[in-house]
Amino acid sequence: MVYIRAKKVKSDNYLYLVKSVWDSKKNTSKQEIVKYLGKASEVVKDDIPLDYRNDPKILAVLASHNPKDITKREESTKKSKQALYKKLTEGDIQSSVKIYEEYMKIFDPADFFDKILRPVMYKIGEDWANNTISIATEHVASNVAQTLVKIIMDKVSSNTNKKKILVCVPLGEEHHLGCDVLETYLSIKGFKVYNIGTSIPTESILSFIEYNKPDIVLVSITLEDNISAGQRLVKKIKDQYSIPILVGGFAFQSEKTHKFNANVIPDVNLDEIPKIIRTT
Repeated sequence: MVYIRAKKVKSDNYLYLVKSVWDSKKNTSKQEIVKYLGKASEVVKDDIPLDYRNDPKILAVLASHNPKDITKREESTKKSKQALYKKLTEGDIQSSVKIYEEYMKIFDPADFFDKILRPVMYKIGEDWANNTISIATEHVASNVAQTLVKIIMDKVSSNTNKKKILVCVPLGEEHHLGCDVLETYLSIKGFKVYNIGTSIPTESILSFIEYNKPDIVLVSITLEDNISAGQRLVKKIKDQYSIPILVGGFAFQSEKTHKFNANVIPDVNLDEIPKIIRTT
């Protein structure tokens, strides 16, 4: 049984998706947290894992906390996704920036990246794969999205007094939007981020680690074809350095299990990544 539990901290409620699990040793049931959802007034349907998203009881709990605000946020998210898809595929960077700025009046950067930009880029990729849009349109959209991320980065200031993070891709991986998003969001959160989002020889990455001594390495992999290259990159890093490595990206959206000498992060919200970094 899965349900939502609320915990009050000061004047705000925070929601957790939990499930009841039978403990055969103690002959009783216990609660396990499936996912921390966040502040109750900010949680929307898209925050619920897909398997439980349409559960009437869960939706009723969400609506009970702030029904008008939830409806407003869900409508804003839907409209923003549709508008951003249109403007990215049209190559309109100015309008894309305006969509971001309007969305930020209600949400924060993590919401924009998680709930707007990421699903829009997934849809663009899927539409290209299904021949709904041309490869030229896909390239235009990707380039505009990367420019948008850089503009957002320029708009924020950071206090880099936390861990140093190296974000990179394995040799052969040409998609670096994920790296740019990570750089922007983690910089906002105060981390010092080194973004090697372009495909370079593994030896160059090892030399960079030797010289800059990052605290954690994040490896982003978009295409499943580059999983093997990612495994080789992680192995070479581990052979030379005792450094935590996190691996994630769109390549891990499938149900396949890939072995890495690293912590594999499946599909998580951006705001969970700083927590993972702090506990790694």
